Amino acid sequence: MVQVKFECELLILGAGWTSTFLIPLLRDEKVGYAATSTTGRSSTIKFIFEPDASDSTAFKVLPEARTILVTFPLRGTGQSQKLVDFYHQTHTSRPHYIQLGYTGIWRGDGQTVWLDRHSPYDTTNERAMAEDELMQNGGCVLNLAGLWGGERSAQRFGRRAASTKEKLKGKGSLHLIHGRDVARAIYAVHRAWPGASRWILTDRFVHDWWALLAEWGSEGAVEGEEDATGEALVWVRELMEEEGVKALPRSVEKMGRAYDSTEFWNKFNLSPVRARL
Repeated sequence: MVQVKFECELLILGAGWTSTFLIPLLRDEKVGYAATSTTGRSSTIKFIFEPDASDSTAFKVLPEARTILVTFPLRGTGQSQKLVDFYHQTHTSRPHYIQLGYTGIWRGDGQTVWLDRHSPYDTTNERAMAEDELMQNGGCVLNLAGLWGGERSAQRFGRRAASTKEKLKGKGSLHLIHGRDVARAIYAVHRAWPGASRWILTDRFVHDWWALLAEWGSEGAVEGEEDATGEALVWVRELMEEEGVKALPRSVEKMGRAYDSTEFWNKFNLSPVRARL
């Protein structure tokens, strides 16, 4: 067996928003890491994954790693396989692969309210196809709920949702996960590798769009004792009257879809530390 000298424990392909939470955690835990970006900014490795590339030359700049985190979306068939093959062609190590996905591949059947990682998903979705391909290579997929924290303000979601009453009417549940908890989840998977698998990751709350807009108003979150303002307050009141909703938040049955991420948190003996807003 060839002895592999790992140059880093975790290689982050795509040092974007997630890395702003993950890198500080890795530093705190004294875990060796490397990260790439398309420009090589801030001491990252300049690297671009080209799905149409015909050879693995670009991969030679990457270090030998124990785990590789893919933060950017891969789509359709062939891209995940090419990424794995090209890395293997240029390196001795055979790392574990983690892909960050999204929960949008689960749409439900209109009857089943609670959806977990075992629920049927849209296998024709291009991102799901690439994730499945990575799992066929032994990879692990973390399907993330709505991301917030740092430069991503959950309240901005509210402003988009409140653009019209009709748009707000169709809003049911909202699922979120904070960047801090995404980082903790990635680190947990790296430390206790679960094998080829797919997981749903939320903060274990099912948020109600109507309730959030009733709290925030149309302009986003209010501070301290400030009043919520805007047309959204009127729309929520009118919609509650029209739909016979006596109090908020609505039940998950009323909202129509709820993601259950219990299995992940139990598997890795963790709890979200940035739940709620």
